[in-house]
Parts: sequence; C-alpha cells; structure tokens
Amino acid sequence: MKNLLSLLDISSEELLSILNRADQLEYQWKTNDMPQVLKNQQVGLWFLGQGFRNRVAFEIGARAMGASVSYIPGEIGIHEPLEDIGHYLDKWFSILVIRAKRHSDLLKLTETTNAAIINARTNFNHPCEILGDLQFIRKYRGGLDDLSLVFVGEVTNLCMSWFNAAVKLPISVTQVAPDGYGLDNERLIALNENAVGKITVCHELEPLLEKADVLYTDCWPVAKSDEDTNAIKNAFLPYQINSNHLSKLHSKAVFLPCPPVTRGQEVSFDSMLSRFCKSQEAKQFLLHSQNAVLEFITAT
Repeated sequence: MKNLLSLLDISSEELLSILNRADQLEYQWKTNDMPQVLKNQQVGLWFLGQGFRNRVAFEIGARAMGASVSYIPGEIGIHEPLEDIGHYLDKWFSILVIRAKRHSDLLKLTETTNAAIINARTNFNHPCEILGDLQFIRKYRGGLDDLSLVFVGEVTNLCMSWFNAAVKLPISVTQVAPDGYGLDNERLIALNENAVGKITVCHELEPLLEKADVLYTDCWPVAKSDEDTNAIKNAFLPYQINSNHLSKLHSKAVFLPCPPVTRGQEVSFDSMLSRFCKSQEAKQFLLHSQNAVLEFITAT
C-alpha cells in the first residue's frame, strides 16, 4: 500500500480522484451505505496532543468501512527508538494514521515498517486537513480552477500543505504575513518551478481581499516568553481578520478560520459571526476526504 505523507506524494490526477471519491463517500455516509473496503484491515491511530477532529473522523470512518481500529498510546519516538517501533507495529497493523511532533520521525518510520502510513499532521505539513477543505471549497464554489486563496499567518503546517496543493492544482495561494514570517525565497522558487498553480508571498492584505475566493487563517506563533508575546502581538494584530476585511470580499467568497480558533488574535469576535464564515460547515468534510484517503491507499 502507498503512504500519504504529503500532497506532493500523489499526482494531480490522484488528488482529484480522492476528492471525487470523497463526494461519493459523503453520499454513501448519508445513506448508511458505506463500502466495506477496509474489512480485515487493522488501523492504528497514533496521535500526539489533544486535537480531536481528525482523530475522531479517522476512527468512525475506518470503522464504518469495516476496519478494526486501535489507539496506540504514548508519543512517537520518545519511549522507544523508531528503528524498533516500526518492526513491531507492522506485525499488527496494515495502516498507521499518525500525528507526530516531528515530520522527520514520520519519514524514519516509513523505513522500518511495511504498514501504510497516513500523515494526520506534523510540524511540517497537514495534508488531510487541506483535502477536507478542498472538498468543501469545490462543492461550495462548483470547482477549483482559478481559485484564489489568501492564507493569513506564518509558515505553518497548514500553510505548507496549501502551497503543496498549489503545486498540484490550478489554484493561486498567497501567504500574507508580517515581515520575517513569510516563506523564504529559495523554497518559494523551488515550489513554483513545478507548480500547476501559483504561490506568492506578500505583506499587504487589503489589496488581495476583493479578488480572494477563500480567506484562510491559522493561529498566531507560539510565544516562549512575555517578550515574545508582545512582539508577536505587535506584528500580527494588524493582520487580524475583522468584519471590515470581510465586507470587502466578493459575494461568493468564504472565510475559513482553521480551528482551534483564537478570537482576539488571528480573528476578531465579530468575524466569526459573519455570513462569510464557513469553518463549521467545511470541517464536516474531514470525515469524507479522510475516508477517501483510507480507501485510496488500500487500493494502491
């Protein structure tokens, strides 16, 4: 079976086929007619931290498609060497869904296990989250061609996966961030070299709003001291999305603040009440897109 550690691991055609299949699985979920394609598959969920959306969606989706699902305790790479762990796990599991602190741990684990590995988030990227968002955006908008997405925030795992999506799809992704928080020029050039879409970085938000189809936010950087807290606030508060920003979007645009959302930081309280805000509607598609990923890797 095939691993899915990044959207760059799959072709443009495979990415679209996953989204197409996710649409079909959404219908089958609603009609209680899920295909039993994971029957006799053993799925291990190994999740760092307290995030629940991806984890719960993977569990109920895998079970609905016939899999046996188990949680693996502890944090990957802490209690035992990775070169040992993989050999144990592939005796029990055919699929491992892992949320890890370090992307390098995920890469190393692929060297020591025959089980298929799905990246449920690392410090580097977050492909499953973006697949769910893409499915929602495509259904809401009617397609992805010429999509213009504005990502407000530093280079997070979500930001990197949106860049990767633009490598594979005819979409435009623009990161907007304070000076010093944008993607470095070397990586920007490298991504654009092979991109179907377009990736840009800028520091001005206002000029982009009128043509944005999706306005996307992520959390502020994590502060390590009181001094950091003040510096981050001073840098990022001018980029906080508020109702004035949303009033400049065109009528069919959407605002997708990625949870967990911190009101008063990356978004204002009033922006979450806007008709443009579709975060809750979008996140239901995590289930269907992740189900499609599970099916995809068992078929390859």
